[in-house]
Amino acid sequence: MFKRTLLIPFLILVQFFFSENVFSNMLFYKIDLKKEVGSTTWVYVNKGIKEAEKLKADAIILHMNTYGGTVLHADSIRTAILNSEIPFYAFIDNNAASAGALIAIACDSIYMRSGASIGAATVVNQTGEQMPDKYQSYMRATIRSTAEAKGRDTIIVDGRQEIVWRRDPLIAEAMVDDRIYIKNLVDSGRVLTLTAQEAVKNGYCDGIFESTDQFIEQRLTNGDYDVISYKPTWIDEILGFLSSPGIQAALIMIIGLGIFQEIKTPGLGVASVIALIAAVLYFAPLYIEGLAANWEIIVFILGFILLMLELFVIPGFGIAGVSGIILIVVALVLALVNNVVFDFEPVSSEEIKKSVMTVVAGLAASFVSILFIISRVGNKGLMKKFALNSEQKVCEGYIAVSTTERNLINREGEAATILRPAGKVAIDNEYFDAVALYGFIEKGTPVKVVKYENAQLYVVKK
Repeated sequence: MFKRTLLIPFLILVQFFFSENVFSNMLFYKIDLKKEVGSTTWVYVNKGIKEAEKLKADAIILHMNTYGGTVLHADSIRTAILNSEIPFYAFIDNNAASAGALIAIACDSIYMRSGASIGAATVVNQTGEQMPDKYQSYMRATIRSTAEAKGRDTIIVDGRQEIVWRRDPLIAEAMVDDRIYIKNLVDSGRVLTLTAQEAVKNGYCDGIFESTDQFIEQRLTNGDYDVISYKPTWIDEILGFLSSPGIQAALIMIIGLGIFQEIKTPGLGVASVIALIAAVLYFAPLYIEGLAANWEIIVFILGFILLMLELFVIPGFGIAGVSGIILIVVALVLALVNNVVFDFEPVSSEEIKKSVMTVVAGLAASFVSILFIISRVGNKGLMKKFALNSEQKVCEGYIAVSTTERNLINREGEAATILRPAGKVAIDNEYFDAVALYGFIEKGTPVKVVKYENAQLYVVKK
């Protein structure tokens, strides 16, 4: 009995010392964000989060040095950080300006190198000029709500408990709005940018360190640790490029131009191939990211098939054509949003709005391009070499078309080929080119010539 009593604690000690948790190092996953915030950096962060989850990393470190970028992708990265189950730590190596400031504020903790800065998040255009207030209003609300999402702390002031924001939303808003005045920090008329020391003093930095290893060792762990860095591939660069809203709108424009060209020319040709290639380039990165589902791609293909059937098989333009266009547009929009089949609960109204705007922009650009091409075909313009403008003059040996067919009006015969609507008819064992005046006419159907116009016979079913 005594031996058994001694054996139990011994086995517990053995299990403790050989436990995975005792001997395993802490794992930190590092993602570099050292370029302009855009579709490529969004691919980095999105894929990095998924890889960190697979590796069961203890934390994700966002190593930052950026002057900003697009609000659209900064907002997507911000949302991904706020929704991440793995803690996010930002280390600002030099700059976290504009969109970079929004991303840093979304992280659980912010660390900075001495001499680094954070702020200046006013929305500007490509020339550096401030955008209208409606854009600033959206950015103000976004950065304020991001700061609020970090919650509040209870502190003791003069023996009393006070609840204060962990990150003051007004300071975050002052990084966007130059009208905000904060005593001893920023005057109205200036957009707020914080140095590392100012950020520590005002709750926007949890410590100043000279490297990621230094803050990991002094703040995150006292033991051994491993750091795995996300390494972008050339595929990531391509996916990032194709995921840009501008490129997506351009691909939609090419799809629209390809369909228009097929409407104007008989048969399936180069335009269809180009449109399909553009569609593949549009859906491929979205499919890889998990946004475009199989059924959404099938809806696009079905819409394309219906449209082609309307153009080349079914006479006129009716239900099939309209249905095809609707399915194509719906597929293009849904591929951009993170819905699960018909469940749109996880999709924000802003996300749907951005998706619709991207598709509409592409279709509008396609329409404008079509009008431009049409206007430039003729005797003048960029497309004049593609238009037939020559004159056939009598003095050069050209003669008028024979009017023998005019005498065939009211004569009867039969369709020698299918008239869709053009084809050939046989009258008194002679073959003539003809056009069906109404609908399609099957081969062998008795026909009657009803008019002759512009050197062309027109027939109807007898």
